[in-house]
Amino acid sequence: MSLPILICDDSNLARKQMARSLPPGWDVEISFAKHGQEGVELIRQGKGDVVFLDLNMPVMDGYEVLEEVQKNDLPALIIVVSGDVQPEAYSRVKQLGALDFIKKPTNKAKIGEILVAYGIVESQQLLELENDLAALDKMATPVNDTLSPKIVDFRDHYQEIANVAMGRAADLLARLLDAFIVLPIPNVNILETSELHMALTSVEENEAMSAVCQGFIGSGIAGEALLLFHDSSFTDMSKLMNYKGELDDNGQLEVLMDIANILIGACLKGVSDQLDVGFSQGHPVVLGQHCNIGDLINSNTSRWQKTLAIEINYTIEKHNIQCDLLLLITEDSLPTLNNKISYLFEHQ
Repeated sequence: MSLPILICDDSNLARKQMARSLPPGWDVEISFAKHGQEGVELIRQGKGDVVFLDLNMPVMDGYEVLEEVQKNDLPALIIVVSGDVQPEAYSRVKQLGALDFIKKPTNKAKIGEILVAYGIVESQQLLELENDLAALDKMATPVNDTLSPKIVDFRDHYQEIANVAMGRAADLLARLLDAFIVLPIPNVNILETSELHMALTSVEENEAMSAVCQGFIGSGIAGEALLLFHDSSFTDMSKLMNYKGELDDNGQLEVLMDIANILIGACLKGVSDQLDVGFSQGHPVVLGQHCNIGDLINSNTSRWQKTLAIEINYTIEKHNIQCDLLLLITEDSLPTLNNKISYLFEHQ
């Protein structure tokens, strides 16, 4: 009898990658869920004896799924697969009953190791599956239509790459500040300059903020990373960073530049590692201090034409700290970016 496997992730790309990372020829029946609520319903229907669960999802996130399974003693062995690799995230999911944690992007060897470690697959069985070329041919036929889309949805791909990159940046920041970073689902839009402020759905129009911009280029892909830091966050952030100086404009600028270096650098490194490209980064430029978002965008209109905008909002649990990181990738970079993503997908 086939083992019911559930892959629960809001990203179509991530679901495909996960399905293709399972041992070839393994006798399983795979179901897919786009958010946690759908995932819980499928577990209740007996379609998730083993569940591969993302954490950042709409409707119901991975933490809420784990709480629901634990509270109702639902029959599911859950392995978290997430781009949020903070130590606190790992600790929390283990406390909520997850078997283990795999960081994105998925790794076939790690998945096989975990399946063997928990007795889901016998080591000899795994070896036989990996060596069974006939089984590989069988797996070339998709389990269902969701594994072989006729049209590539690059927006979903952009979002998943951003999801992994933001998780790495959050991990670095969390370790430096000894705090838990609350991660969102990245917003992805292709925008005209006049529409850019509409992408900043989490930014208050009238709230004062400061901004840093840093250009990057490499392998035919170019753009700018824009960090918007809410002025109301400076007090808490300076305390977490153990900043000892006076928190005047110069002090705030020092804190701003430190945060920009951490988040922009780590996020771009996360993107470049996934796409196997190297980015050269320009010097960071302060676009303004104590401005509102409308003024910042209007005064820098000439910098941005039509662009791919990936927005990531970072907040820190139990602290009044919020900042927005935008990756603004030029329109003429998209063909190269899409080719890189297509290659990445084909070889997963």
